[in-house]
Amino acid sequence: MQNNYNKLINNLNNLSLTKFSSNLYSYISLINNGEKSLIDSLYELTQLEIDVKNERAMNACVRVANFPFLKSFDDFDFSFQPSINKDYITNFQYLSFLKNKENIIFIGTPGVGKTHLATSIGIEAAKQRTSTYFISCADLILQLKRARIENRLEQRIKFFCKYKLLIIDEVGFLPMDVESSNLFFQLVAKRYEKSSTIVTTNKPLSKWGEIFGDSVIANAILDRLLHHSHVINIVGRSYRTKNILDELEDNN
Repeated sequence: MQNNYNKLINNLNNLSLTKFSSNLYSYISLINNGEKSLIDSLYELTQLEIDVKNERAMNACVRVANFPFLKSFDDFDFSFQPSINKDYITNFQYLSFLKNKENIIFIGTPGVGKTHLATSIGIEAAKQRTSTYFISCADLILQLKRARIENRLEQRIKFFCKYKLLIIDEVGFLPMDVESSNLFFQLVAKRYEKSSTIVTTNKPLSKWGEIFGDSVIANAILDRLLHHSHVINIVGRSYRTKNILDELEDNN
């Protein structure tokens, strides 16, 4: 009996069923004492393995999504930004916008929490094993330009289009030349009504003509982003300077 038990443990470990093997002895005791049935024990042991497998898959999705940091809605100080409707924002964690292929646009001056909120939504999506990718606008344009030079632009656009959720951070932080604007438009057009995109920007939508250097291209981009979208304007102070400003006020 003991010999077969050891063989069973070895088999379970060889199959990488480590949760099953590490808890088996306890469950055998419960079965022998009549506290659990064999079927219930097998179900719970296999469920332990399934839970571990799901957690690994979830962590892998988060890891490959290229997030700049790992922050959730719980880490966000909504009391510091009263212009934000907390219930409206946190409702995005249920991901219904993905099913409807809707976009989200966060607008606000630097430091108000746009990237934090966009990342929090992205992490929730990744945890649900939704293909998600985070990239700054500057890095996105750099990659698309390099791909065009290397005659693989179509391949690179397909790469960004394969994600059900693409988060583009800091649109408008730097103005774009004509080539950059056209590349950005191509990507937005390819993703239009096929998948969801989250954009953060420090520029009001009325100023996007300045970002892209052409009001026609800007309008074409906005037309596709705003159709089926949620636009969140954040008006408030910067989190980054909060403590410094508070100290200055206290000293005065």
